[in-house]
Amino acid sequence: MNFNQRIAYKIIKQIIACILSGIVIIPFLVILVNSFKTESEAALMDLSLPNSFRWENYSVAIERGKLITSFFNSSLYSVTSTIISVIINAMAAFVLSRRRTRLNQFLYFFMILGIMLPTNYIALIKVMQILHLLNTRIGIILLYTAINVPFGTFILYGFVETIPRELDEAGVIDGANPIQLFFRIVFPLLKPAIVTVALLTFMGIWNDFMLPLYVLNRASHWPMTLAVYNFFGQYQSEWNLIFADIVLTCLPVFVVYLLGQKWIVSGMIAGAIKG
Repeated sequence: MNFNQRIAYKIIKQIIACILSGIVIIPFLVILVNSFKTESEAALMDLSLPNSFRWENYSVAIERGKLITSFFNSSLYSVTSTIISVIINAMAAFVLSRRRTRLNQFLYFFMILGIMLPTNYIALIKVMQILHLLNTRIGIILLYTAINVPFGTFILYGFVETIPRELDEAGVIDGANPIQLFFRIVFPLLKPAIVTVALLTFMGIWNDFMLPLYVLNRASHWPMTLAVYNFFGQYQSEWNLIFADIVLTCLPVFVVYLLGQKWIVSGMIAGAIKG
């Protein structure tokens, strides 16, 4: 490949990247710009700037959509489930990786099947009813924790294998019990993978719509995704308020992704290399 061909190849790649980026960015820009417009201006759904920015759209959306309560619920579900899930995943990955028995190998492959298999909501709801966890905050937190076990264990399993077993032996010689060995020696070394799994888990839970729709019937327990859905049903003609509601729902995930983008990319690359 000569110099001109390489330049042409790079230009084509840049054009394709710009087109793909535009497919993602343009709809978000439409939502953002129209969230500051009047009702009649937002009905056009174009990228033209508003005659005057109506910041009060956001305060109205927060008040009418009860977003403060929904924000608390989403934060509770996402943060709590992520913390519990990451700890369980790391401990499971450590045990399954260090003890390569046939039973543990079977359990590992059985667990990661959850990445591919779809969720049976009928059986899930029935189990939730029997355990009296349906329509409760603790119930959906436990569900999110369980659902994210396969993916988190799969990512962390490869990282644990890269940690030398000599560190385990040194810790045991120094008198560390299994809990101390894990939390004081192994867990800190898993930081890149743990941050990656935590960020992806948090964003997945925050953006989830289907699970709360099936297992939460009380409006006081709804996360922000259901609050947007309900808000759209009530104010479907007021697109400026709907767009403001969507922006407020997406903003926390957008901020978390920007802050953790370095960890996500580096963690996934390292996991692909090490695993």
